[in-house]
Amino acid sequence: MKFKTFAAFVAPSVLMMLIFIAVPLLLVFGESFYRTSPLMEVVEFESCTPGFGTQTCKTDTKIAPALDASRRMILQTEFVGFENYADVVEPQKFWTDVKALDWAQLMDIDFWRALRFTLTFTFITLPLVLGLGLALALAVNNLTRSLRGPVIFITLLPFIITPVIGALSIRWLFVGEGILTRAMEAWSGTDIAMFAQSWTIELLMMFYRVWSSAPFAFVIFYAGLQGVNQDAVEAAMIDGASRWQRLRFVVIPYLMPLIVFVALIHLMDAYRVFDEVVGLRTQGHVISLQYLTYDFLMPDDAGNRSVSRAAASSMLTMIGIVILLVPMLRRTWADQKGRA
Repeated sequence: MKFKTFAAFVAPSVLMMLIFIAVPLLLVFGESFYRTSPLMEVVEFESCTPGFGTQTCKTDTKIAPALDASRRMILQTEFVGFENYADVVEPQKFWTDVKALDWAQLMDIDFWRALRFTLTFTFITLPLVLGLGLALALAVNNLTRSLRGPVIFITLLPFIITPVIGALSIRWLFVGEGILTRAMEAWSGTDIAMFAQSWTIELLMMFYRVWSSAPFAFVIFYAGLQGVNQDAVEAAMIDGASRWQRLRFVVIPYLMPLIVFVALIHLMDAYRVFDEVVGLRTQGHVISLQYLTYDFLMPDDAGNRSVSRAAASSMLTMIGIVILLVPMLRRTWADQKGRA
């Protein structure tokens, strides 16, 4: 293919990536080192109280945001270096004495509480999604052709449902007098409150993520199974290999590039968990790094947003994703280089 032809095909995608990914990322990175705040000034005001014959007035002062001619707040931006990152991580609350570090004290800081849940959520759901997706693909691949279509359709339903709607459905099933909550109470004979403590909420969130993400892994693995070398499988059967041995030494090695691909996609999605927090309304007990960034952007009582801290939080989230993906990308690169 000529370079001009290649450039003509690639240029639109590269341009869109620069406009919608690279440029916003650079802007957020730059914003994380600055702080924008209202310019404050001392304002005098007079307060009067009714009196007999005359009013009693006095002049006081207060600090208020400075306004321009259009009665809009005057904002000032200053370079603060890594102060926004320090405001998010809050190292001063636990770094004074590492030996006396209290886990409960660390979990009182929003960032570390969100990081703990995000990592737990990611590494628990990853093997479950891969295992369930592969099991479904193997089961459907062994069905008769007449049953494969309906089973595939039913299996893909969780993947089709909008994430927030799916999370809300899980909440309605378990919250308060939900159908499944009442069924568990009737079976156990005790009152059950699934949304009263953090660990049960986390279980529900992980259950929803596995339920909604496993169909994607199933589709990828089922497509990969159609290309497995049947001659190698038959040769293994002739040599006396069991079903488990054929799966371990023939099928899984062939599917390994697809397994790595699904793992990469799931790591990126799970580390940015947000829909479950909003849909299940768990922010009172459990938050994620992505929700923490969203919370910084929500206006406070005065209508101000912590844009700079949100930028720092999003960059820390990006750094975490890169740390998780680099080992797998290095392995993929090494495998491809070895095959070449």
